Amino acid sequence: MYHLQIFPTFCILWQKRQDWKPLEDRRCTDIPWLILFALFNVGMLFICGFAISTGAASRLISGYDSYGNTCGQKNTEIPGIESSGKDQTLNKYVFFLDPCNIDLVKRKINSVALCVFRCPETELQTYDDLRKFAFTNGSKLCSYEVSLDRYSDDPNKATKCPKLPVPPSKSFPVFHRCTPADISCYAKFAEALITFVSDNSVLHRVITGVMTSKEIIMGLCLLSLVLSVIMMGVIRFISALLVWLLTAIVVLGSLGGTGVLWWLYVDHRVSANSTLPATELQVAKDNEKALLIYAIAATVFTLVLLLLMFFMRKRVALTIALFRVASKVFGHLPLLVLQPFWTFLTLMLFWFIFIEFILACQQMTVAGAVVTYYFTRDKSQLPLTPLLSSVMSVMRYHLGTVAKGAFIITLVEIPRLILTYIHNQLKGSENGCARCMVKACVCCLWCLEKCLSYLNQNAYVATAINSTSFCTSARDAFIILAENALRVATINSVGDFVLFLGKVLIVSCTAFAGVLALNYQREYTVWVLPLIIVCLFAFLVAHCFLSIFEMVVDVLFLCFAIDTKYNDGSPGSEYYMDKALMLLCGSSYKCQPLTLHCQLCSLIMRIGY
Repeated sequence: MYHLQIFPTFCILWQKRQDWKPLEDRRCTDIPWLILFALFNVGMLFICGFAISTGAASRLISGYDSYGNTCGQKNTEIPGIESSGKDQTLNKYVFFLDPCNIDLVKRKINSVALCVFRCPETELQTYDDLRKFAFTNGSKLCSYEVSLDRYSDDPNKATKCPKLPVPPSKSFPVFHRCTPADISCYAKFAEALITFVSDNSVLHRVITGVMTSKEIIMGLCLLSLVLSVIMMGVIRFISALLVWLLTAIVVLGSLGGTGVLWWLYVDHRVSANSTLPATELQVAKDNEKALLIYAIAATVFTLVLLLLMFFMRKRVALTIALFRVASKVFGHLPLLVLQPFWTFLTLMLFWFIFIEFILACQQMTVAGAVVTYYFTRDKSQLPLTPLLSSVMSVMRYHLGTVAKGAFIITLVEIPRLILTYIHNQLKGSENGCARCMVKACVCCLWCLEKCLSYLNQNAYVATAINSTSFCTSARDAFIILAENALRVATINSVGDFVLFLGKVLIVSCTAFAGVLALNYQREYTVWVLPLIIVCLFAFLVAHCFLSIFEMVVDVLFLCFAIDTKYNDGSPGSEYYMDKALMLLCGSSYKCQPLTLHCQLCSLIMRIGY
């Protein structure tokens, strides 16, 4: 019996090792990965600095002339290049002899460039004006080899001097280029564009409609933003209606489809009499058999669906309750509404370089704020700004965990992008088998990436609760999710559909408002492009905001699952959950999932003792 007495002890120790202690012990996690991430950034900075120092980055900012001289500094002579190696310390601005001669294909100005002391701020109409400007300001606007006294009679002045009249110009900020102050300088380009638009009547009407209704477009974009914020607040009231409406549509659709199939079967059976020709009779018999198979399959599907609806009705109710609590979270944490803006601004600040990492920081920040809300019994004791407190906690304790999670996603994403590129290159080839295999690999990697992203998000929640490392948090979160697999499936399916309906509602309302607003501009019959622009922006905004809402729901569910596993509502083991979720539990043990290892340990303990 000794081994039977040891095994229950192991089960107890294993269960204790899995205990969750929300917000009790905050410590740094995954420090080695933070060090690796810091070394990576140092290496990137070294590479960037090396590229700037050896790649003549100053030529991009200061500019250079047509002879290889960088403006604003001393230059080394280039063998075989005339007029190179000049000291241009005082000549800091790049001046083009013909600044309006633009090559749209090569994206450059087809003109000789010179380094000058000052840009001409007034129009110069004659060569004598050029010479006077050079004497007065020290800026020689003709090529270096042309002397001042030859400006008027030099035989090559048409190519060595600027095209007359020289338009007034100003220095472009930071980049020290003399650019014409009057945009009419680019009349040729504008004329070509206007000619193209004028020749295409449809394009002309579309562009005219967009330009005329630009105020309406901006107003509708702002409306979609307001509607998205309102939706996050009112979804708690309409989620039940949407869910049960969806349930009713699915059930009625299944019953109606099954009934129609049985009616068609009976109708074909009655009409398939022996008076028909042999060929038509055989066709009717085949159709009758097919309809019978379809009707039986539809009946089985409907019965299974009804059973699932019956047994999962409480899990659907859990989804509705989580939506209601999520709306309350936004009431207590209003800064969550602005989270998409902060993330977008951060991505722009870093030029989208650390996009895996920044999005992971957003997930960890939201998780930390929601966890703090959920596991704080007295909501009046919440921090003044839980979201900012979560940001500070991530920066202080969990950057290593975020870096590790982002690195894992990147490991899957890079091969997927490479294979996608290979697949695109193989489109014109005759090897269909290779294309199919590459596409299959891309799909598998995409599925793996989505699964890892979902697990990563829940691992961040576990880290925010227990302050454990990434791998430990991922393991613990996976166990909790596996124990609540049916709940996860219900929330992901029903919840995603409700949020999708929310996005559709926002886009529809914005489009309807757009139709009403554009109705006042009936002289412009082409409304397609303005409405497409507005609808795309509305969907993008709705997706950004409701994705944060979805993230909050997922965090709340994991907190709820942990709460119901380790608490039973009895004195000393009270629930942390909101009253809306507590109503689902009823008695103490309704919410607790009976897991396989709990049953096994309980049975062995009884045998052992």
